[in-house]
Amino acid sequence: MNRKRITASRLKKGLSAVLMIFGFSSVFAQQTVTLKQAIEYALQNKTDALKAKLEVTNADYKIAEAKAGALPKINGTANLTYNPILQQSALDVGKAFGGPSKIEMVAFGQPWIAGAGVQLQQAVFNQQVFIGLKAAKSTKEFYQLNADLTDEQIIERVSNAYFQVFTVEQNQETLESSYTSTEKVRNIIKSLFDNGLAKKIDLDRTNVNLTNIETNIKQTKNGVAQAKNALKFYMGMPIEKDIQLVKEDMEITPHLLENTMSSDNRTEVKVLLKNKELLEYNKKATEAAYYPTVNLTANYNWQGLGPKFPLTNGTSNGVYWSDYSAIGLGINVPIFNGFATKSKIQQAQIDLDKLNLDIQETKLSLDLAYQNAKSQIENSLNTLEYQKANVALAEDVLANTKSNYQYGLATLTDLLDAENSLVQAKNNYTNAILDYKIAEVQYYKSKGELKTYLK
Repeated sequence: MNRKRITASRLKKGLSAVLMIFGFSSVFAQQTVTLKQAIEYALQNKTDALKAKLEVTNADYKIAEAKAGALPKINGTANLTYNPILQQSALDVGKAFGGPSKIEMVAFGQPWIAGAGVQLQQAVFNQQVFIGLKAAKSTKEFYQLNADLTDEQIIERVSNAYFQVFTVEQNQETLESSYTSTEKVRNIIKSLFDNGLAKKIDLDRTNVNLTNIETNIKQTKNGVAQAKNALKFYMGMPIEKDIQLVKEDMEITPHLLENTMSSDNRTEVKVLLKNKELLEYNKKATEAAYYPTVNLTANYNWQGLGPKFPLTNGTSNGVYWSDYSAIGLGINVPIFNGFATKSKIQQAQIDLDKLNLDIQETKLSLDLAYQNAKSQIENSLNTLEYQKANVALAEDVLANTKSNYQYGLATLTDLLDAENSLVQAKNNYTNAILDYKIAEVQYYKSKGELKTYLK
């Protein structure tokens, strides 16, 4: 009996765990996502952001590679040689000992030769190596700035996609509200028609209008799905995940607009300036070809020779070991290479000149983008006020028209027109909000403050 209870208890716990897992999955499947959460998710999961971070990590290895050029290089060698037939040379042994000439073939060397050694190489002076080390550090800074630029591009895409989803959803809500309102009118007309107090054509026209609204709702729902899929793509989120947005992120927050903006704060300019720094290092590295290079070399070797295997025999068997070493300083002085270095320096300078022009053009473009964004925000705020007032007016017109229609003071055409005017006014207001939020993104972008959305 106790075993059954224990088993039942374990089963309940297991089922609870399973339900928790599926419950969590269900919650995640219908996850509510704020704009900040959407951006953070994208920065952690989008391929572009991940690749940019890998480039920064890879820059550390490039720095280590550049440092290797300034560090000593140590190599160890070992060899074992067996000469079954020794090379012989003709030697005048007679004259060698002051006697008459007598030529004999004499073998040189030993059948067995074994050796081991260590060699050290150290760059004492190499301008290219030293400049390469500085360039490597700047390269990491370049990739870091490039990663920041990638992050900003992701923030811009995610924000615009997020606001687009909201806009389409609002249009859907407007259509659904219009459908509910028109359905109520249809029901009233049907009741009147059933009692002989309304024309069939009015009932048919209302049903046609309902069908048109329903068709628009279906099309808008498809638009919502596509907009959400685009947002999830920019987030790096699986498309099958269902997300819901937070309306508070669409609130209008008027900005204190500044007359001027410093383009030096823009990441695009910082990237170009860092690229200029790298090109300057490249030019210096090319100029370094005019400088001499100095290298220190040192080696130590140990060698054994004899008629037998050296590693297991000693002097008693004719095997002798000896060591030797050497230290040297090598200097390489470039004298003339056909003006190749001069041509490379001129090419490097032209690359710098072109980049300076790009920097000037980019700054002008960013200044233009700032002024356009500021102007668009101001225009969008004015449009919002007009469209908000227009929605209120359209609601009053519809309410009055409904009242007049009930008393026979307005036609069905007037009523349907008033309903359509309200739908159009609400859509215009929603689109005005979208225009403002997109202008806001561009405003933050023009100031280099897109990460404001992460605060």
